[in-house]
Amino acid sequence: QVQLVESGGGLVQAGGSLRLSCAVSGRTFSRSAVGWFRQAPGKERAFVAAIIWSGTATKYRDSVKGRFTISRDNATNTVYLQMDNLKTEDTAVYYCAAGPLWHPMSVINWKMYTSWGQGTQDTVSS
Repeated sequence: QVQLVESGGGLVQAGGSLRLSCAVSGRTFSRSAVGWFRQAPGKERAFVAAIIWSGTATKYRDSVKGRFTISRDNATNTVYLQMDNLKTEDTAVYYCAAGPLWHPMSVINWKMYTSWGQGTQDTVSS
């Protein structure tokens, strides 16, 4: 079983930056994925970014490419989501999740993930 704890959300103005952290504990595999998803009010949960646990591959949704960076710290088993040049449409509750073996099509599907963090609210004001 994998446990995930997110931190780092908050309120920021458009154009600003936030960094989310996801502390991962429990049993993990080098080829499994850790992903970030977000859910805005009244909308479906949406894929944001994912990284293979070994750190050798990443994937992003198109709307965040060039603005968001997912990374992993081996020493602390923490996955980060650096979010720069934030836009009002990035406002959502952000969740980190773990579970599926890495595949570019599987990692974008929230239903493939078996462990979830509690979520953190990120609000981008205009």
